[in-house]
Amino acid sequence: QVQLVESGGGLVQAGGSLRLSCAASGSSRSRHNMAWYRQAPGKQRELVAQITTIGSTNYADSVKGRFTISRDNAENTVYLQMNSLKPEDTAVYVCKAEDSWYGYVYWGQGTQVTVSS
Repeated sequence: QVQLVESGGGLVQAGGSLRLSCAASGSSRSRHNMAWYRQAPGKQRELVAQITTIGSTNYADSVKGRFTISRDNAENTVYLQMNSLKPEDTAVYVCKAEDSWYGYVYWGQGTQVTVSS
């Protein structure tokens, strides 16, 4: 019922910035809690940031102070502003939506972020 499409990934140098976007579409009429996960080579998938239907946010300690998650007024798109990027941030970043009423979970395809030294 919900399709998530990420964009904004790419190759940047350490210290640079990127803004990831996750656009949601579909037939669901429910509001969704949103989150960004990342999967790096040789590492487990980890939660990077999340935002609830009422705007509460939470961040991994490794990105706190550097990354900001937000959603637009229409709540069709969620963003991840990534500043002061480090090589350790290199990963595939994946958007996740969870139906706030039924708990259905949807995943995007992912977008590659590569940070060079």
